[in-house]
This record gives sequence, C-alpha cells and structure tokens, in this order.
Amino acid sequence: MSGAQYTLTGRLPVALPPEEALGLFTPRGEEQWVTGWQPRFPMDTGDDSAPGTVFETDSHGELTIWVVVGREPGRRISYARTTPGSRAGTVTVEVSGDGQGGSTVLVTYELTALTPEGEGPLREFAGHYPGFLRSWETEISRHLGSRSPHSS
Repeated sequence: MSGAQYTLTGRLPVALPPEEALGLFTPRGEEQWVTGWQPRFPMDTGDDSAPGTVFETDSHGELTIWVVVGREPGRRISYARTTPGSRAGTVTVEVSGDGQGGSTVLVTYELTALTPEGEGPLREFAGHYPGFLRSWETEISRHLGSRSPHSS
C-alpha cells in the first residue's frame, strides 16, 4: 500500500498566559488573527471548544470538516479534520507557560493522504510546515500588537 502520512510538530511563542493563548486556537478564536478563517457551525454552539463540536472551513477552495475531539481547558485542544478526497487526520494544540508570563504553543498535525491526488498537496504542506508556523507567530504578534493596551 502506498500513500503519504506525516506527523508535523512545531513550537511558537505567544505573549499571553496559557489560558488566554489557548483561546486563540479555538474555532472562533482563530477568526481574530487568521485571514479568511470563517468557521461555519451546523448547530448553534455557545462553547466552540466543547468536545463534539462540528464546524467547516473553506480555505483555498477546499472544504474541511472539523470535530473537536478533546480538550483540557487552558492547556490543550484537539481536532479531527477531513478535507474530502484529499487528506484527514488530527491537529493538537498544547499550551504551557514560558516562565515569563507568556506561553509556548506546541502544534502537532498528524495527516494522511486519502487519495493519490491528495499526496502532492500533503507533501507540499509538510515541506512548508516550519514556515506555516512562523506565519502564525507573525499573525498572532500582529493581532496582539493591535489590541488596545491595558491602562495603568
């Protein structure tokens, strides 16, 4: 059996304490800093990070279906994701304090190509993964820099 499967892991700093940092990686939280990220929920949900929550995204002309499969509030959230006809797998975001009031975020994608046609895009994603996470770091820093500072 041939195919492509990747486990991709990387870290990025976030200048927020863990609980707040993790909030940036929920479906609605990502809307704050990911250009074009617009999750659609088939059911109204008050808590978009609750296990069992289903949502869809449309990015670069690809529909992806996501399910929250686990969470530890303030520490971790895991998603199952499927891009029909292309790839499927999980995404886990784990947050820990950095000892200086900020956080270190560990992001792990475990993805498998579903079809031979899905192997090329998956291989390309894997090759660009470090740059992908650097773009997240840049976008999050830009977002946090644009927030109004707390008055003292």
